Amino acid sequence: MASKKYIYALWKRKTAVAQVKLYEWEWKSLINWIDFQTYVKRADLFQVLLSPLKLVSGEWKYYFEVKVEWSGESAQVQAIRHWLARGLSRVDAAYKKTMKLSSLLTRDARKVERKKPGLHKARKATQWSKR
Repeated sequence: MASKKYIYALWKRKTAVAQVKLYEWEWKSLINWIDFQTYVKRADLFQVLLSPLKLVSGEWKYYFEVKVEWSGESAQVQAIRHWLARGLSRVDAAYKKTMKLSSLLTRDARKVERKKPGLHKARKATQWSKR
């Protein structure tokens, strides 16, 4: 397995960090050494994860190994999806055009805003009263 050629990168979404290896040979896709169908429990996230592979009809051609940490399940899946799209665009120039048209190559830079001193949350303050 180590002698096979793959594309490797590290990607982030919110606080999730995903290290992805994209293979072009037949094996099984793993997330944190667990089969990805077992790791992803929500059906909507399952569709999000496989969307780049479905666009290029590579569900049975490309396989991936992912080590992902931090954040929630949704952010982890979105970090993996983004990198799969970037990895597939490196494989073939035609894939890059397809990914770009589907806006899968655009990074979502939103993060949780930090809590400010004197406030309850990031923006929530105590109720103001004139008297």
